[in-house]
Amino acid sequence: MGGRPKALLKVGGREIIWRNIKMLQDCGVREFILVINPKFGPQIMEFLEKEGFKFRYVTNAHPEKGNGYSLYLAKDFIDEEFILIMGDHVYEEEFIKEAVRAKGLVGDPEPEFVDISEATKVRVKNGRVERIGKNLKDFDCIDTGFFVLTPEIFRHAEEIVKDKEEVSLSEIMERARVEVTLVSSKFWMDVDTKEELERANREIIRRSIKSGEDGFISRHLNRKISIRVTEKVIDSLTPNQASLISFLAGITSFFLIFFSKPVAGIFFQLSSILDGIDGEIARARMMGSSFGGWIDSNLDRIVDFLFLLGLAYTSGLNTSGWVLFSLAAFGSYMVSYTSERYRGAFGRSIFQDYPVLRKIPGKRDERIFLTMVFLVFNAVLELFALLAALTLTRVALTLLLVWREST
Repeated sequence: MGGRPKALLKVGGREIIWRNIKMLQDCGVREFILVINPKFGPQIMEFLEKEGFKFRYVTNAHPEKGNGYSLYLAKDFIDEEFILIMGDHVYEEEFIKEAVRAKGLVGDPEPEFVDISEATKVRVKNGRVERIGKNLKDFDCIDTGFFVLTPEIFRHAEEIVKDKEEVSLSEIMERARVEVTLVSSKFWMDVDTKEELERANREIIRRSIKSGEDGFISRHLNRKISIRVTEKVIDSLTPNQASLISFLAGITSFFLIFFSKPVAGIFFQLSSILDGIDGEIARARMMGSSFGGWIDSNLDRIVDFLFLLGLAYTSGLNTSGWVLFSLAAFGSYMVSYTSERYRGAFGRSIFQDYPVLRKIPGKRDERIFLTMVFLVFNAVLELFALLAALTLTRVALTLLLVWREST
């Protein structure tokens, strides 16, 4: 693809080889040996050195001899159990975490993102490879390109290398009758075409969404838009830059209050959509940080309070109106505060421990969408009353749930 090695193609804002090495490091792998085609060797080594990765490498001067020969060339560098992966395969983090505990060939019995007709199929007997190849009619799983092997594999590789000019990994695995471990319902795919690259990119971004933490509006509207935006900007924006853009959109909505409340409401909703992009980028690019989450949360609180204050200031409220504003602002703050303090105190998401809270309205995305709708009708007092009722009810139920479980 464009003369660039597939290992350096970006998926989810990161090069494939960067993603795989980083995920393996996070699983405890400390030593990496690369078997490199001399045509692409300088590019790959320069990139890895620039990124600070420690590795050793073997140059395969005869790539035409097949990927089995590439494995064989690593024999003098390995004397213990090792992991073998392909340079053009993309895996999600959950796949890697499970696969590193496997033995032998890691197979997927029901791959979702692979063209079965082109995939390497594996027939299993007594937990080991019986037959392997692309043309098998009767098979049990698909080869994922991930292996956990012992140095014994090199004996089988050497036997085949002595007899043949071209050697495939499939031949070696079949001769060695390696164990087969099944990993299913996890994302993985190999990238051979531009279309597959785009599909892998979309899937990695889609899986970057925090499961169970979005409100109703985020699930059904905001994410459908933000994911499309993230696909376009993930290679050029950092999470903190995305947070700043969302913040500026929110501040713009505050100033628009003084000119047109309906337009301000629409811009406020736009800032809510953009607010999801920083997290999507951070998780897809594996750039999540405590600082990023902290600054994003604080910027959200600033925008929310300023917007409600701007509405109150420009609406000529009487005393009861200011009371409603105060309750709405306080409740909005407390919804976020109770969730964040739970995470700080217990080290887990409150939605993980109390999934019923996902169904109770009042989350930020829902409040902002309601704000936009009410401002179309210039119904500021009614908005404050509804926000106060929703948020304070949600806070009370949250406190009650946690109190009952903890006492």
